[in-house]
Amino acid sequence: MSQVDGGIANLEPLARAREQKAWYWYDWANSAYVTTIATVLFGPYVTTIAERAACGFVTDEAKGLKCTQDLDVLGIAVSPGSLIFYVVTIATIASALLLPIVGAAADRSARKKSIMAGFAWAGSAAAAMMFFATGTNWVLPVLMLFVANICLGASLVVYDAILCEIAEPDDRDRVSSRGWALGYLGGGLLLAVNLAMVTFHDALGMDKGMAVRVSMLMAAVWWAVFTFIPYRGLRDHAPRAVEREPGGLVRQSFGQLWATLRDMRNYPMTLTFLLAYLFYNDGIQTVIGSASVYGEKQLGFATEVLIATILLVQFVAFGGALLFGRLARSRGSRKVILGGLVMWMVVVTVGYFIPAKNVPLFLLLAVGIGLVMGGTQALSRSFFSQLIPRGKEAEYFSLYQACERGTSWLGTLVFGLVHQWADSYRPAIFALIIFFAVGIVLLAKVDPRRGIEEAGNRQPQVV
Repeated sequence: MSQVDGGIANLEPLARAREQKAWYWYDWANSAYVTTIATVLFGPYVTTIAERAACGFVTDEAKGLKCTQDLDVLGIAVSPGSLIFYVVTIATIASALLLPIVGAAADRSARKKSIMAGFAWAGSAAAAMMFFATGTNWVLPVLMLFVANICLGASLVVYDAILCEIAEPDDRDRVSSRGWALGYLGGGLLLAVNLAMVTFHDALGMDKGMAVRVSMLMAAVWWAVFTFIPYRGLRDHAPRAVEREPGGLVRQSFGQLWATLRDMRNYPMTLTFLLAYLFYNDGIQTVIGSASVYGEKQLGFATEVLIATILLVQFVAFGGALLFGRLARSRGSRKVILGGLVMWMVVVTVGYFIPAKNVPLFLLLAVGIGLVMGGTQALSRSFFSQLIPRGKEAEYFSLYQACERGTSWLGTLVFGLVHQWADSYRPAIFALIIFFAVGIVLLAKVDPRRGIEEAGNRQPQVV
């Protein structure tokens, strides 16, 4: 309302708009860690440290150096090249177990912004400690990655839940899409600066290791500093329709989580969408994670081409998220997501047939990935928010995050098995089409109006 009611103007829409603008900035803040550290720089750098610890030198194929010794990790022999993947797997499993408890606790709190910011600052502090990883000290960065990843997941659970407090049902597609878009823009800008630092480290008077460490520190500081914007701009909202459980906060959280898991059968459309999301998002994440390996090993592209491709995807995803948000306003988010999944199937098919060393076609493929990547993820978040029962927003978003992390190994497993069987990355990348096909079939079964009604939420004008 913008009219005067009883002589007092209703300023709530203006206050909500200010909160939305502040909320966007957490996507901008945490994307620095996701792109610069988790996606690009951390893995190769820690693998180098692990190889130095195991063999005393770093693998260099050009010089005929190949580290074949294992690390001793709690009495278990671990290949230096596999260390990072094991750590990410363990952190993923831990997140799947811990995040639902975080969500149940957040739903019972009126200080969601403080919980979100607290996890963000703890995660950024852990990320900043990676600067001190030098020589053969692989233990410090591994532990810090574990802490940072769990804190990131916990902060995102609360962040996503806040969307339901600051945006009306008709506005969530737009708000979610703008947040995703700003995240891709911020992550891309910092990544461009960091990759320039690493590429031209000699001109800056640093060795490559120092350039990587400074870049990771910059990402950590970026995450911490920009988190102050949503922390200051968001308001505290009282918990809504939370069911009472006996005991203290921890006991209440466990009790509410157990009650919700029992009660989920009453929301079949919500469960069907969640299952669809698990499949198609696993396909998305596997395509993104395997793209650089596919480009280097199968198509023969140099590192410079891969760096340019990563940046191109980031900046195109900014526009893609905004475009999908605009389309959802007139067609409904479910229909637009379905269209995006068809486009993902086209992307995978083109990737299978792309000739080796064809840079223009590879960059065009990157444009396609960027276009659908941001849009499908942003609309999935806003569509799921419509299907969540009131008072359980953080709890359901924690299940959303936990299930995603708990099954995110399926795509990479299929990719690895098909590559091992066929000795080629082409059939491996094409095999991922099954994840999008299953996602389309399951999403087509979701009746959005029925799901929103089952959850007890107000129907948007366009569904």
